[in-house]
Amino acid sequence: MAAGQELVSAWRPRVPGVTEVFHARFTEYAYPMHVHDAWTLLIVDDGAVRYDLDRHEHGTPLDTVSLLPPHVPHNGSPATPGGFRKRVLYLDSSRLGEEFIGPAVDSPDLRDPVLRLRVGQLHAALARPGDELEAESRLALVAEQLRLRLRRHAAGERHLSPVLARRLRELLDARVVEGLSLEEAGRLLHAHPAHLIRAFSGAYGIAPHQYLMSRRVGRARRLLLDGVPPGEVAPVAGFYDQAHLTRHFKKLVGVTPGRYRSRAR
Repeated sequence: MAAGQELVSAWRPRVPGVTEVFHARFTEYAYPMHVHDAWTLLIVDDGAVRYDLDRHEHGTPLDTVSLLPPHVPHNGSPATPGGFRKRVLYLDSSRLGEEFIGPAVDSPDLRDPVLRLRVGQLHAALARPGDELEAESRLALVAEQLRLRLRRHAAGERHLSPVLARRLRELLDARVVEGLSLEEAGRLLHAHPAHLIRAFSGAYGIAPHQYLMSRRVGRARRLLLDGVPPGEVAPVAGFYDQAHLTRHFKKLVGVTPGRYRSRAR
């Protein structure tokens, strides 16, 4: 990339709790002191960033997840000659409350390769239209891990209720095509989304979003075998579009919907 060339992309996903996704490559640009109304969850994929938060200098090595609290001034500038490439999520208070601002100011940089990997997986899901349930699931687990880290103590796992897992499965079965958000499921079942995910995964060995996609692919297979053209299958099987169907169908079946139908007897 030529010196001074900056590349950015930003969007607001249809995932509760995420006010903005922001990806950027900066070679020379330096942020002045500023504040955000939302939590800033930052990972750096190339290069490094140095920034000041509450009059203390911080940095972002590659295995770091940085969490900057709302309303606290900070800046940012390249810490390496080639600049940096970063991915940022802005999270509202439904994911992290104001009670965590103090701990975040004290320790904004979390050296946790596993957490960083999960944040990267969350970004990947947010970039795929139609995978909102997966993104919401990953966000719930990332937010839970952040809260645990900010409380500065290890929290024991909650009891994983088989009844809760079964009730979530029944909801998913009833909403295969239209889908179900974790926020709505939490309201209906009176449970925290992260607890729902852990209960379901513990009971069935699969995450809720994986279960739902499996049910949708199964529905798509039946429609294809009934002679429905692949181009008409996606919306009636619950997929965002044809590309969304093809990606998950090939992942679970091993071939594209068109090839599956052409080989069907």
